[in-house]
Amino acid sequence: MKFSMERAALLGALGHVQNVVERRNTIPILSNVLMTAENSTISFVATDLDIEISEQAAADVSAPGDMTAPAHTLYDIARKLPDGAEVSLAIGADGRLEVNAGRSQFVLPLLPAGDFPKMTADGFTHNFALGAAELIRLIDKTKFAISTEETRYYLNGIYMHDIDDKLRCVATDGHRLALCEMAAPDGAGGMPGIIIPRKTVAELRRLIDGLSETIEISVSEAKIRFTVGSAVLTSKLIDGTFPDYDRVIPKGGDKQLVIDNGVFASAVDRVSTISAEKSRSIKLSLEGDNLTLAVNNPEHGNAVEDLMVDYGAEELEIGFNAKYLLDVTAQIEARDVHFHLSDPASPALVKDPDDPGALFVLMPLRV
Repeated sequence: MKFSMERAALLGALGHVQNVVERRNTIPILSNVLMTAENSTISFVATDLDIEISEQAAADVSAPGDMTAPAHTLYDIARKLPDGAEVSLAIGADGRLEVNAGRSQFVLPLLPAGDFPKMTADGFTHNFALGAAELIRLIDKTKFAISTEETRYYLNGIYMHDIDDKLRCVATDGHRLALCEMAAPDGAGGMPGIIIPRKTVAELRRLIDGLSETIEISVSEAKIRFTVGSAVLTSKLIDGTFPDYDRVIPKGGDKQLVIDNGVFASAVDRVSTISAEKSRSIKLSLEGDNLTLAVNNPEHGNAVEDLMVDYGAEELEIGFNAKYLLDVTAQIEARDVHFHLSDPASPALVKDPDDPGALFVLMPLRV
């Protein structure tokens, strides 16, 4: 096997696939990228057994074939080569990979291509397409609420499902919930509810960053596949039941707080500077059209800031995790953010007036 290609093309292809490769692997072949050369195309494939990413790139193929080489090392070599360099890759007489670019030469170990695990990609029952901007919106509005608690594995991803002719994504960690929906695209109707793993969400978001093209999505009960140009990401889904999230979305928040989102986020950030690292608790006290943000930390002192708001309901004191407040305000596109409140023990519903298809729920803290 022997081929050559421009450094930028090699770096781009490896950049898309190498992120899925874990830095530490107990199975050596999973540290490698599979390269297959045929005609004038090179296919690059990497996997961690749960996610597989493949990418194709044009190349000058002298001798077709396949091989596997250390993914991160090969990517680092390509990254450090000068712009415009022509990179030649070939299997040497000693069975190792020879990488040549100008006066730079590298020799890397290989493992048999036949040992590389392939992920089956069949049985897809629903196929639909989303614009990159639409998919980015669904991901970015929800991914911050994905749980990292491994014991509740069914919360370690984004729940995507079809409901009332809407394609809806939901994520929650039990302390906050994020929901974002859009009109269901053709082919998504009747799609089963699926949980897309946190790592898959991160890899997909990286793959589509800055794009404007259409992404083809295929779904089965156990897998999901995203086709992004010449790149294909296939992932297993989380085998679990997502909780009945609708039960925790407040329905009767009779007290509405309207506040400038940027001003509020900055004030929360300032006041929370001295909050306890673990709870990050901050108290919101509402009286008339005045909001007082307060933090009382026995070890580091206290902080208070007053803000003018649009409220006018009865007095209320309620506590929240400051980080969670900032995570939510970061998703608000409108100038103002709307909080719908009931009492100190009930969750708050947060809405963006510029995006009616998104909502957020925050559980209160005792303060």
